Amino acid sequence: MPGDALSQDPAELRRRIDTTKAHPARVYDVLLGGKDNYPVDREAAAAALAVNPRGYLDVRHNRDFLRRAVTTLAQEAGIRQFLDIGTGLPTQENVHQIAQRITPDSRVVYVDNDPVVLAHARALLTSGPEGQTDYIDADIKQPAQILAEAAKTLDFDQPIALVLVAILHFIEDEEAYPIVRELVDALPSGSRLVLSHLTEDINAEKVRAVQRTFTERGFTFVLRSKAGVERFFTENGLELDEPGAVPVHHWRPDGAAPAPEAVDPTYFATLDDIEKVRHRDINDATDADINIYGATGIKP
Repeated sequence: MPGDALSQDPAELRRRIDTTKAHPARVYDVLLGGKDNYPVDREAAAAALAVNPRGYLDVRHNRDFLRRAVTTLAQEAGIRQFLDIGTGLPTQENVHQIAQRITPDSRVVYVDNDPVVLAHARALLTSGPEGQTDYIDADIKQPAQILAEAAKTLDFDQPIALVLVAILHFIEDEEAYPIVRELVDALPSGSRLVLSHLTEDINAEKVRAVQRTFTERGFTFVLRSKAGVERFFTENGLELDEPGAVPVHHWRPDGAAPAPEAVDPTYFATLDDIEKVRHRDINDATDADINIYGATGIKP
């Protein structure tokens, strides 16, 4: 079912793109080894890597947490509907690809408000013939709009997994907690929340240095404690799934994090730090590298 956003004029999308300011979705794309970004985004990512050279491991392991969480919910919990807010730029193993590989008739709605994301969503976030995939052009700060649009594709009488992965640290407390409350309130019993969030509980010096590089570029960047992350679940009556809120690489690890393709060492040596990211293996991550919690929980 195509959303209204997918019918927007490509020229209008181009007018909305601001290449003078870094955007979180595009910086995330840089650190995933993507190419759908601009020099200002690469500069922001390079500044983050300069203060935390292995910071790409947070981003890549966050993405692998998403893979494991969606797989677990589709395989073990029988979830057939997913609402992914702040999806970012399409990359390998998007939510609909993971879920529909397990259950081809799964329904997935993506939400983002960056026109670069929207342009790529039109081309890449396409479902198999049995499932449904839609894209909503909206800001997470507009939960009522998101819910109304999502109801065109998702059945709110059946369980839905609300996916808020690496997005809430861009929102201050006074908005973040009410937004999640409004979204969770609309979900039926048996629904799940999938959440990941940067923290200063672990490896504080590294993550605070990264925080400074982003706040200097105008980003809101809120580091929450484990208790602050758990609050998104507990104050909404959600029961945390095992193992609770833990560093993402410890959330039900399966040893299946994708390994990069082999690259000639001589060629690798010619690349800059940003270009090297896409060729780096993430399977050597240690507890000293990860600064992000992941968790899932159920609505009784």
